[in-house]
Amino acid sequence: MRKVAALMSTVLLMSCAMGPDYERPKMTTPEAFRMADEGGAATSIANLPWWELLKDEELQKLIRIALEENKDLQRAVASVEEFQARLFISRTDYAPQMSATANAPSFGRKSIFLFPGFPNPFNYYLQGNLSWELDIWGRIRRSNEAARGELLAREEGRRAVILQLVGGVAEAYFDLLQFDMQLDIARRTLKSWEESVRIAQARLRQGVISKLDADQFEAERANAAARAAEFERQMVQKENQLSVLLGRVPHQIPRGRSLTEQVLPPAVPPGLPSELLQRRPDIVQAEQTLAAATARIGMAKADRFPKLSITGLLGVASPHLSRLVADETAFGVAGPSVTAPLLNAQILGFQQEANEAQARQAVAQYEQSILVAFREVEDALVAVRTVREQREAQVQQVEALRSALRLATIRYKGGLANYLDVLIAQRNLFEAELALTGTHRLHLVSIVQLYKALGGGWSPDMEKRENVKG
Repeated sequence: MRKVAALMSTVLLMSCAMGPDYERPKMTTPEAFRMADEGGAATSIANLPWWELLKDEELQKLIRIALEENKDLQRAVASVEEFQARLFISRTDYAPQMSATANAPSFGRKSIFLFPGFPNPFNYYLQGNLSWELDIWGRIRRSNEAARGELLAREEGRRAVILQLVGGVAEAYFDLLQFDMQLDIARRTLKSWEESVRIAQARLRQGVISKLDADQFEAERANAAARAAEFERQMVQKENQLSVLLGRVPHQIPRGRSLTEQVLPPAVPPGLPSELLQRRPDIVQAEQTLAAATARIGMAKADRFPKLSITGLLGVASPHLSRLVADETAFGVAGPSVTAPLLNAQILGFQQEANEAQARQAVAQYEQSILVAFREVEDALVAVRTVREQREAQVQQVEALRSALRLATIRYKGGLANYLDVLIAQRNLFEAELALTGTHRLHLVSIVQLYKALGGGWSPDMEKRENVKG
């Protein structure tokens, strides 16, 4: 027994893991984001937990509901649990595998037994089986590395779903607030056009204006009515979309602050580009997938070499149940066994080539995810920067058009201007107000998209504390 143990220890010490060890592919990253403002290297906005970034209490309630009941997130959590179990299965390959077999013949003749004390179909027997593969070539180690990489990839996939869910609920909520405001503008404008139509009809009866003028006012009133119906439809459809994100059947969504009352952070620093590789979940997920693919190359390479195992049998067998526990009924055998590929060696070679090709695919996917991440950050940064200027300009435009409409209406009622002045002023104001609401929404959504693009880096500990607090 000591010789066997010494031999096994020597074999294990001499063993090595086949295939390449994982190394992160080298990627050059810029020192700063191209569209970042001065001070962009300050603490990133992505380090804020979402409940500190999004201040609307109703929005926070909706996000918490989604984090508990969203079906995509529940599927991601179940996927993590699945690969946790697969990792535990892989770890058991290090230990000996044992099983038991029992036999109790009930029919047939039992008079001839050529090998007493050894199991055969006509004996009563209880047999234990032992099989222990010695991981000489590192196949089991690489299998565990692959299982661990897949588990970590699913963990990052779960975090990616959480980040997408938080951002998706916030964006849908801001869309809903935009439709609310646009519907209110359309209805207010509709009332104004109804008043203009009433005045135009009266002036038509008095012979002051022509039928053409009155029809122009009526056409603008109908346009406002159609736009109001359009915004109402979009509002209900957005509520239905948001309901699905919450994991519930379509229902009315409660609102908190209006679109213009949302609290925005005074600054949105993106942090350092190098932080993006460790924070963004899809990049980390792609890296863990690459690590698992690299480990599977070693598994395929180890499968091409002989497998050394320790196998054994131990039990009792007898033709008579009453003598099953006698000394002469015991049997046992143990020893090494070697399994080597012969006719399937070429197939195993192709399997290694397939795994190497999968690893190259994973490298490309990892590098692509980094490029996409930087593009999304830069897109969000330029949106945040330019939308502020756009909103300021549109606010000035709306104020000027309101003044123009007021003056045009006064002049029209006093007979100093024609209907075209009022019609153009009212139409321009309507479109400018709708565009301004879209810019308000774009500003909020751009900050959320920047937060998502940076990886929304709240830690699991912060998430747990918030869950306890909630």
